[in-house]
Amino acid sequence: MRVAGLASVACAALILGAAPPATASATAAPIKVGDVQKAMEDLVKTGHIVGAIGAVYVDGKQVGKGSAGSRLLDGKGGAIPATARYRIGSQTKSMTATAVLQLVEDGKLSLDDKLSKLLPEVAEKDLVERADEITVRNLLQLTSGIPDYVGPDTSDPDRNYRPIDLVAAARKKARPVDVGTFNYSNTNYILLGMIIEKLTGRSLAAEFDRRFFSPLGMRHTYLPTKSSEGIKGPHGHGYAPDESGTMRDADHINASTLLGAGGVVSTTHDISAFQRAFRQGKLIPASLMKVITDPAPGQSPPPAGGPCGGKPEFAAGGGGSAPGFTAATLTSSDGRVQFAVSVTLAMDNAERGTVSTRITNTLKSLFCPTA
Repeated sequence: MRVAGLASVACAALILGAAPPATASATAAPIKVGDVQKAMEDLVKTGHIVGAIGAVYVDGKQVGKGSAGSRLLDGKGGAIPATARYRIGSQTKSMTATAVLQLVEDGKLSLDDKLSKLLPEVAEKDLVERADEITVRNLLQLTSGIPDYVGPDTSDPDRNYRPIDLVAAARKKARPVDVGTFNYSNTNYILLGMIIEKLTGRSLAAEFDRRFFSPLGMRHTYLPTKSSEGIKGPHGHGYAPDESGTMRDADHINASTLLGAGGVVSTTHDISAFQRAFRQGKLIPASLMKVITDPAPGQSPPPAGGPCGGKPEFAAGGGGSAPGFTAATLTSSDGRVQFAVSVTLAMDNAERGTVSTRITNTLKSLFCPTA
């Protein structure tokens, strides 16, 4: 998935691996996890990676962590704290979707409600084509056919864009597919954020805090919404090439263009807490989880079992990426195990496409049995 230029990393893995043994619940089989510090060091060695942090959690307890590389390019700035905050990118969408589905569970809206009913202004002002046909389900499953807002009209690094500005930018583009056909567009999740705000009377940032961050102990997680808001505290900086090919610090991203599509800043501990609660059915019931965990119409299901094969199986992982960073969280289907990783980069767009494979190889080194 991509969010405001963010492309997702889809990873799956099987948890069986090397020592030391992980903490297990009283009734569950113990799980072995490899050396996370070594895994991060090996990941950085694959090239054009500035720094990497990662951690593994089993039954809510950290069983391994690591930090390799540096905060800044060329070994400068010291090591990235293993507890540092980082952008989770498109993983934010799972939070937006979960908040919407909680509203569905509470009877505040229906999956079949039309966009024109929930946000009449987008129909009245012709900001969304065919708003009277598009449902909440279409938005959640990326089958609305609404174009993506990402582009020149939303590229000012210092402007504070309103959600409606992003929707208006998308309207200038041609519809890529018909309603009901899958097409990745971040505009869907900007609109879902607007629906959440309208139905609750609170900002999306406040709703995330009320529904997820505070109850789940995600004390270092927040949703920035202004162009000037960045990552709090020491953290890794990513880099991207300018027109001349020179690597430039890409740490500043306009948060007002991300919002519910990809704006959350978190830590390995906090994003793991969210994924654990989600997979264990503590946020929404299984019947509603299927709306976002099952493949959208026309999409193939992810491979089962992960790179190692066998059991326990891991759900297809989610991630987010932009020039300068990639982040991913892998969670077992039963929610017992999470592997969260953040990687800061110094590579062009073409090479960024290889990062998902590198993360998958890292997962294998941690969780797959050796021959």
